This record gives sequence, C-alpha cells and structure tokens, in this order.
Amino acid sequence: MDLKQVARRDLLRATGGLGAGAGLATLLAACGQTASGASAKSSSTAMSKPKQGNGTYIAVSMLNSLPYFYDHHLGMTMAGKWLGVTTKFVGPSNLDLSGMISDLDSAISEGVSGLVVVGFDPSLAPSINKAIAAGIPTVTVDSDVPNSNRLCFLGTGNYEAGVLGAKQLIKLIGGSGKVALVTKTGQDNLNQRVAGYQDTLKKAGVDVVAVLNDNSDPTQAASVVTAAMRRTPDLKGVGCVEASGGSGAGTAVREAGKTGQIKIVSMDRDPETLNLIQKGIIQATVAQKTALMSFLGTVVCQAAQTIDIPITKDNKASGITELPASVDTGVEMVTTANAKYWQR
Repeated sequence: MDLKQVARRDLLRATGGLGAGAGLATLLAACGQTASGASAKSSSTAMSKPKQGNGTYIAVSMLNSLPYFYDHHLGMTMAGKWLGVTTKFVGPSNLDLSGMISDLDSAISEGVSGLVVVGFDPSLAPSINKAIAAGIPTVTVDSDVPNSNRLCFLGTGNYEAGVLGAKQLIKLIGGSGKVALVTKTGQDNLNQRVAGYQDTLKKAGVDVVAVLNDNSDPTQAASVVTAAMRRTPDLKGVGCVEASGGSGAGTAVREAGKTGQIKIVSMDRDPETLNLIQKGIIQATVAQKTALMSFLGTVVCQAAQTIDIPITKDNKASGITELPASVDTGVEMVTTANAKYWQR
C-alpha cells in the first residue's frame, strides 16, 4: 500500500479507544495542533517548552520482518508527516533482543527527540531508563516494560483482548467442550491475553486442555496444534493470542481435514490470517489498532518535548508527570463479514 494514499483522517477515526483519561484533543493541544492541523493559540496557563533534540523520533522493535509490524511503520510514518518531524523505525528483523537493545542504545547516543519502544522484555528497562535520564521522552507501545521509567504505555488492553477472544470462541464451539490456547511463553502482554482467555473459559465451563508455546513461529504453531489434536481427538477449538499461532493452527486444522470442525480464533490482522478467515479455516481474529499505537506514541513524545500541560502551577517542581500512565488503543473482532476491510 502506498503510504501517500493513506488519509490522516483514517488514523484519527480510530481514536475512540483512548482510555486512562487521555483524549485526542489533549494530545493535539499538547503538540500545538488543532484537529484540522492548524497551530493552536498559546494560553497564559500553558507555556511552551523549548524544542529539544534533533527533531527525530525513532521507534525501536525486533521481529521487524513480521507482517504484523507493517502497521507500526505506517502509524509512525503518518505521525511524522502530520507533525512535520523525521521518523525512523529500527531494530533487527529476527528475534534478537540483544540487537534491539543495541539499536535502542544507538538511538539514545544520537540525542533523538523521542523514542517509541515495543516492550518485548523487562531487560529493555535499563536502556529506557538511560533515555529518560538523558531527557529523551520515551514511551512503550504494544507491550509494556512496567519495571522501567517509561513515560506512558500505549497499546491494547491485553486482558480484555483475551476476554473478547474467549467469548467469541465459546460462541463458536456452542458453549462447551475442550479447547487449546496458543501463545509465545514469557511475554507479559501475551500472558495477560492468556489470563483473559482462561478466566472467561473457566467461567463458561469450557475445558482448556493445553496452553501451547509456538515461539512466534507459524511452523512451530502448526506442530504443537497437530500434537494437541492427536492427544485430544475431541478438541473443539483453538484460541491464539498472537498472529503466528493463528496461521499455524489454520495449517494444522486444514492438514488434519478438520476445517470447520475445530474452530479457531486468532489474534491480529496479518495477510495470512485474513486469507484464512476468508477461506473459512479461521473463524475470527481479535485485531489490534497497531497503527494507532505508534502514531499516538510519537504524538505523546512530541507533546512531552514541546509544551507544559498545566496540571499544576509547576509540574517539574511538583514532581508530577504530564502524561497518562497508559492509553488503551482498543481491539476489534474480525470475521468473514468484515475481513475485506482490514486488508491492505
């Protein structure tokens, strides 16, 4: 998709999911922007800060080869165009945490104006804290690093995403039976989604026979789901809390000749997942508003750099933060009825 063809309003429409007391108007005002993009008038109660850094905002991630991160790139690019700043998206293409930390430290040494960090692991905290100590506004998106000094987390309410997925799976399997869950173990945001699934399924009397680890690899997901089907011949459903699990589960179910018999609820809206939904192999997926995460993350960093929001007479002296602790960007359910609208 040509990024130039994406209208700014298409991203702004998605801001209805803002939580934690944050509204788009607040964020836009913080950036000196009105909803139409015009400069907002200064007031006697909000003094502009001097602009710091080099006017460059960088998103740092890993696994950047995954289609999932296309929308992260899209949101970051649109934020840069809208704010008139330079944006970059860096990090290793594979599961290389040390490489991601190295790229994050390099961005800090460059003296950038803001950092948007995908919080894969608690070990990112020292680098995030280093950025904050250096005066670089740093937020986490998609997955949080709560043991760090990050200014704000912007992403999916992960427990509620699991609850939504579980409710859909319960409906698909007729309210009872045995199901398996697929995740990448050890990742905080995915653990929260699994918990949302487990609590909701337990209340409904649905039996979770296994929580399977796919290491964010569709081939491994297919393998573990195939093994689960052999162990549990009467398995009725599979709930997946990350995208690789959905495509892998779809492969396993199709190859076993059980398309339509074993119901699958996936996570995210990568091309393969949407394709399998339209083929009837996956019945639904819980889609995150990923472009909104990086878009608003950049806006928040720009706000922190350029304006004092008058929460107190002197925010710095009072030791308060001007930003919300978290912003829930929300999720949507994708089925055969609306899958075509999610394709790029």
